[in-house]
Amino acid sequence: MAPLRIISQRAASRLVAISSQQVRGMATEKQIFNQIQSTKNIKKITSSMKMVSAAKLKGDENRLKQAQAFNAWTSALSSEPVVIDEDMPTFEELPQKTLIVPFTSERGLCGGVNSFISRTTRDAVKKLQAQGKDCDIVVVGEKGRSQMRRTVGDLIKRSATDIVPPGNFALASGLASEILAAGGKDYDAIMIVYNTFVNAAVYKQAYKVVTPLKAETPEGDDVLGGYEFEPSEKTEGLEDLYEYLLASQLFHSFMDGACSEQSSRMTAMENASKNAGEMIDSLTLQYNRARQARITTELIEIISGASAIEG
Repeated sequence: MAPLRIISQRAASRLVAISSQQVRGMATEKQIFNQIQSTKNIKKITSSMKMVSAAKLKGDENRLKQAQAFNAWTSALSSEPVVIDEDMPTFEELPQKTLIVPFTSERGLCGGVNSFISRTTRDAVKKLQAQGKDCDIVVVGEKGRSQMRRTVGDLIKRSATDIVPPGNFALASGLASEILAAGGKDYDAIMIVYNTFVNAAVYKQAYKVVTPLKAETPEGDDVLGGYEFEPSEKTEGLEDLYEYLLASQLFHSFMDGACSEQSSRMTAMENASKNAGEMIDSLTLQYNRARQARITTELIEIISGASAIEG
C-alpha cells in the first residue's frame, strides 16, 4: 500500500495546486454555469429580435414599393439619387451653401446603418469645407445626433428625434415645413443622406439633392411652361411646390431607411445568435472540464483518506 499512498499523495498535491490556480485565475464551475445560462438567455432574445425584424421587413418592403411609385414624379424636377460605392464622392456638384439632412435610426442593434450615414455626412462636410463652401446639418434620428455631435456638433442646427419608424407622409410634411421655416429657403440646395434598400442582405448609402424651384432654369426654359399662372401667384406656387417636392423626397427616404434598418437588424441579430451559440459550446466544454477536474479531485481525496486510515 505504500506505493499507492505515495502516488495518491503526489497526485493530490498536484491537484491542490491546480485547484488553487483555478480559484485565482480561472472561473469556478458555478460561474461558468451562470455564464452559460446568461448566454442562452441572450440567444433567445436575439433570435426573437431576428424574427420580429423579418416580420417587420415584409411590411416595410410593401410600403417602400408604394413610396417609390408615389415619389416617381420628383425625377422631373430634381436630380436622380447618387448611390455611394466604395469610393466616396467628391460632392463637387453641390452649390455654395448646402443643408445636409442625414437619416438615422432611433435605436441601435442594427449593424452599421447609422455609422455609415455619420461617416458619409462627416466626409461631405470635410470636402465641402475644403472647397470653400458652406454647409449646415439637420439630423433625423437620435443615433445620428449622438454620433455626429462629437465631431460636427457646431454645424447641427436642428434635430428630429423620438420618431416612430417607419414614419409617414404627415411626418415628412411636418419635417419639410419645419426645415423651410427654420431657414431652409436660404440654402442653395438640400442634400438628403440615407440608406437605400437593395435586398434583405444588402443596403447601400445614397444621397439626393433638392434645389429650390425658380421661374426659369439656368438654360432659360420656363419650369412650368405648360401651366398658366397669375404673375403674382407663380412665385408662391413654386414655393409651395418646392415644399411638396421636399416632403415627397423625405417620405421616400423614411421608407427606404426603414427597410434598410430592419434588414440590417435582422442580419445583426442572426450573427449575434450564431456567436452566442459558439460561446455556449465553448463555455460548456470549459464547464465539463472543470466538473471533471472536481470529480477527479474528490476521488483522489477519498483514496488518500482511505490509504491514510489503513496506514
